[in-house]
Amino acid sequence: MHTAPYPPIALPDRSVEIDVGTLPGVPEETGAVGWLLCDSETAPEALGVTAERLTELAFTAKRGTSLQLAGPKGPIQVLLGAGERAALNAAGVRDAAAVLAREVPQAATLALVLPDGVDTEAAAAAAVEGVVLARYAYRIGKAPDAPALKRLTLLTTHEGRQAAEAGVARGRILVRTAELARDLAGTPGGMLTATRLGDIAVEVGQAAGLEVELFGEKELLELGCGGLLGINLGSVEPPVMVKLVYRPAGEPSGRLTLVGKGITYDSGGLALKPGDEVHATMKNDMTGAGAILAAMTALRDLGCAAQVTGYLMCTDNMPSGSALRLGDIVVMRGGTTVEVINTDAEGRMVMADALVLAREEPVDAIVDIATLTGAALATFGPEIAAMLGTSDDLLDQVRASADRVDELVWELPLVTNYRDQLDSVTADLRNLGGPTAGTITAALFLKEFIGDVPWAHLDIAGPAQASAARGWRNRGTTGFGARLLLDLALNFRIPA
Repeated sequence: MHTAPYPPIALPDRSVEIDVGTLPGVPEETGAVGWLLCDSETAPEALGVTAERLTELAFTAKRGTSLQLAGPKGPIQVLLGAGERAALNAAGVRDAAAVLAREVPQAATLALVLPDGVDTEAAAAAAVEGVVLARYAYRIGKAPDAPALKRLTLLTTHEGRQAAEAGVARGRILVRTAELARDLAGTPGGMLTATRLGDIAVEVGQAAGLEVELFGEKELLELGCGGLLGINLGSVEPPVMVKLVYRPAGEPSGRLTLVGKGITYDSGGLALKPGDEVHATMKNDMTGAGAILAAMTALRDLGCAAQVTGYLMCTDNMPSGSALRLGDIVVMRGGTTVEVINTDAEGRMVMADALVLAREEPVDAIVDIATLTGAALATFGPEIAAMLGTSDDLLDQVRASADRVDELVWELPLVTNYRDQLDSVTADLRNLGGPTAGTITAALFLKEFIGDVPWAHLDIAGPAQASAARGWRNRGTTGFGARLLLDLALNFRIPA
């Protein structure tokens, strides 16, 4: 084995001081203060700017707009457009907070005045997410030119202080969750091997009160996990299956299992991907597994009442003389044989083993998450995940969580008429359908392994990566799904 010239992997240890203050006080040395302003409302009296002056400056308070008001001394005052008052919610506060963070990139200390008319705790949590995630940076090498965020102060009334402090505590956890998911997905595959991902799962999982079990090649052979072992055949790095279990203090309110694709780098195998910039992002092909790990580290801190199990199916997908061939047949956990039509349809192979393992234990619902198909990206673009499944109740729960955390999903139908595209002449299944409806046929393949357990599938191939910064989403890996799965677990109920 070669000695790799990669830098050692070390996840950042970020430290941002976040506190709550009461109006009208602003901490000394604050670089900028943000104020949300809705349509047809006048600016706060403390800013000393009239409606006529705002008109002259072409500020409309439309959602996403901003205006700096810099005086001869003191912090920069930033007006943040919040749109219609009736429509303002926590998501609007999160977006406005992100605008503040980006509007004054030179300011290492910020303050934000929480708006009236929005639940204070929810607004405070969202404000923390918006500011801190918009300032997120993960670099392997020299630090960015802009100063790191050092302090954020949320300003509210005396009556709202306690709720704001509760929101800050929750916001810290949500930010930590999203940052871990982004960090993992943003680490190159040469550094974040399956073995190293397993090591990190042990480290952060045990610290969060999770049971963590690692399964190497020997154990996977004993379990008959032919999908994960088959995809790993071309690699010099061994595969790892990570099993995480969170148990609440009392009797669980339900049992939810999460299954994640953990392809630490996807070359396509012998069906080699093009060598262009788009496919250079394939280090993010383990975003599903990273999102599950990150979400589960927050379950204890937020008092999740459900028992949650996670399976992370980790390997890279590489070409070599020992790699899986097109036309090969592998035996999956449970005995199903699969003809490999395309080695670049690898995510469904590794997850199918885990879906079988998941339903062999007591479970009320299974949710899987993966950067699975380019068809999902082509259909929904970079901001919406495809969602499919067998339980309307479970899909409704996923949709509600997606709406609460502002990670959008859209349901596609499981069209059973397309199932025959997966028929093989020589095996039970083939791992690829026809040239169209790729997201649906991929989900139909996975459906073959879930039995009658309520199931939802999230294809996050689009929103796992962003080509440009927008709001609290940064350019690069987004960690999509971590906050969504956390919210789902916290609100999980057994599907009807």
